[in-house]
Amino acid sequence: MSEKNSPADIDLGSLPLFRNADEPSIRDALVGCELLHLPANTPLLRPGESNHNVYIPVDGRVVVQLNASGEADSAIPIRLGECVGEMSAVDGKPVSALVITQEPSRVLRLPHDIFWGELMTVPGVAANVMSLLSERLRRSTEQALKAQSERLELQHLRKELDFARQLQTSMLPLQRPLFPERNDVSVCGFMEPAFSVGGDLFDAFFVNERELFFCIGDVSGHGIASAMFMARAIGLLRILAMTERQPDALLAQLNHRLCANNETNLFLTIFCGFLDLGSGRLVYSNGGHCPPLLDRAGRIEPIEVPKGPLIGVLPGARFGSFECQLGTGEILYLYTDGVTESQDPKGEEFTEHRCMEVLSRQRDVPLEQALHAVREAVVQFTHSKALEDDFTMLALRRQSDAPATA
Repeated sequence: MSEKNSPADIDLGSLPLFRNADEPSIRDALVGCELLHLPANTPLLRPGESNHNVYIPVDGRVVVQLNASGEADSAIPIRLGECVGEMSAVDGKPVSALVITQEPSRVLRLPHDIFWGELMTVPGVAANVMSLLSERLRRSTEQALKAQSERLELQHLRKELDFARQLQTSMLPLQRPLFPERNDVSVCGFMEPAFSVGGDLFDAFFVNERELFFCIGDVSGHGIASAMFMARAIGLLRILAMTERQPDALLAQLNHRLCANNETNLFLTIFCGFLDLGSGRLVYSNGGHCPPLLDRAGRIEPIEVPKGPLIGVLPGARFGSFECQLGTGEILYLYTDGVTESQDPKGEEFTEHRCMEVLSRQRDVPLEQALHAVREAVVQFTHSKALEDDFTMLALRRQSDAPATA
């Protein structure tokens, strides 16, 4: 609640509105006015209301709030000794903006008839009012121009992010299934970024007629820097996989190149492998990534993987490799931790176990449908379609021992 006092103790000469004006005449005019002692966040004027007073801040901080957000950047300060509310008080139109104290303040309240009928007749006051209004208009114009410039910059940034998202998307193999012309394998993957651009990656391509290279990875962090690191990793993987057929040696070379000039200190977790579709032999290596899930003989379980260090952290790091047999009809599911670590409102994670439960009910459906089922299960679990982390999955099913038909 505000306190009210007489304005008699105000140092009028320190206030710009009264500077170089006749002080006895000003004090006579202010006899019927009140000095309000206001706490922070006290509205003086509200949009849409009628107003019959003029307010002059004596100390503290009073601002005109340009929008409802309450952000400091949208507020125009009223300097001590300036006036506010004078226009709505004289023209009778509703108040156009919120005027509010941002900290405890003393504010002089003048009825409009005293302000315009008595105070403005004191020599020098009218000239001060015009000078203060001009200065406030200049500040308001500068702030409006700055806000407009920031809006234009934001629009440009959004366009740049949209272009980056499209460019990143174009780098991933998004056709579903990936190799519709082949009868020996079915491969499907997707990446849904948490923000405009993401740091997850996946890829699958043939290095010869019967040998498939595939990988999935997750760059630390989010945003443009992670997306650029991801793009660099994808480009290197596509080059290295065509000449280096041992996955552990491939990751060693990838690590060596990503460690160089890594000024952002980003890193990558990755799983990659080579699958011989003729024999079903799968040779794979791992760099700190989640173990893939193997659907075999009616059971879905994580496969054993070499631990392997993170990519891009330790120059000269060594990686191990394992191998297994992928039988006809068996499915390998690869994912990033954005899938299993998705959280419900209580902070509980979706987990690998829930992911396996969903996939166990999708054995006889196309891979795209199985991956979609996991995404829908996560939406139901988290009660939100929004993502806290990039969500990426890749699935491949070995369909037959026969070579692909031309």
